[in-house]
Amino acid sequence: MYSFTCDYSEGAHPNILKKLQERNLMQHPGYGEDEVTNEAIELIRQRIGNPKASIFFVIGGTQANMAVISALLRTPEAVICVDGGHIWAHETGAIEATGHRVITVSGVQGKLTPAGIQKALDDYFMRPHMVKPAMVYVSNATEVGTIYKKAELQAISEFCRAHKLLLYLDGARLGSALTSDENDLTLKDLTELTDVFYIGGTKNGALFGEAIVFNDPALYPDFDYVRKERGALLAKGWLLGVQFGELFKDDLYFKIARQANILAKKLSAALKEAGFEFLADSPTNQVFPIVSKEEMAALAKKYVFEEWQPIDEHHSAIRFVTSWATDEAHVDELIKDCIKLKNNN
Repeated sequence: MYSFTCDYSEGAHPNILKKLQERNLMQHPGYGEDEVTNEAIELIRQRIGNPKASIFFVIGGTQANMAVISALLRTPEAVICVDGGHIWAHETGAIEATGHRVITVSGVQGKLTPAGIQKALDDYFMRPHMVKPAMVYVSNATEVGTIYKKAELQAISEFCRAHKLLLYLDGARLGSALTSDENDLTLKDLTELTDVFYIGGTKNGALFGEAIVFNDPALYPDFDYVRKERGALLAKGWLLGVQFGELFKDDLYFKIARQANILAKKLSAALKEAGFEFLADSPTNQVFPIVSKEEMAALAKKYVFEEWQPIDEHHSAIRFVTSWATDEAHVDELIKDCIKLKNNN
């Protein structure tokens, strides 16, 4: 059985493991107050073109989302996201557990729009009887593998600033988004268009870890307290510093994300040519073909993947995910098996 379930099935890129081994028996100060972590932070600041940014490493995406959103929202405030957004659909109510409501609105191909944000503002108007929308949450790439073009994110950013809403971008798959053939955004654009974003490492070559970027440190100068309070301050913080130092050395982060996209594009193009329809037109490392129940059962005998969404009584959208470590030979084999199934129907 070969797994296409997620992009963190494997461990870490060999460069990271090598560096961890080199430093394994060295002594490091605790809680990220070490040389390698400081070096990693400087590398990221240079890459995003923002020398004043505050950067905080945490272990995972849910942890990042919960810490950032709960820190920036006051007691009666809420966050807006697209229906199906990660904080609403896949984080076990972590945001609500901090006392903040997640307001969902319809999007386009998994993406939030200014019109959707406006609807949330229109729906939550009755002061003081309703929660107050105060933040907008987007993810890039989205849950269905689509990406925000610069014009789209710019429109959201301008809307948020006009309506005094904070804009937070979840970058769990940011590497895949920024190396997509259709992408026209840069990390520097994110520092200018968002208030806070994070750079995902867990799904792009790290053992674990995300880098939260506050573009203006004055937005929340005490976030280090929040990170500790939320249990997100790793005692052996140097483990995160080493990993992000390697990822942002010689553009490794982008090279390996691009490789995952290349394999996904190969898979997607072959399935499209074979006649499969798709849930979304994803240009990143997630592929969502629509298959019959019989096709899904046949593929499940040989591959591990996720049934993403029922389409009708007889069909479902499934998800194949590629990573920096995906074996191209298995992609080729999967393509052959999918084509064979389609031809037999």
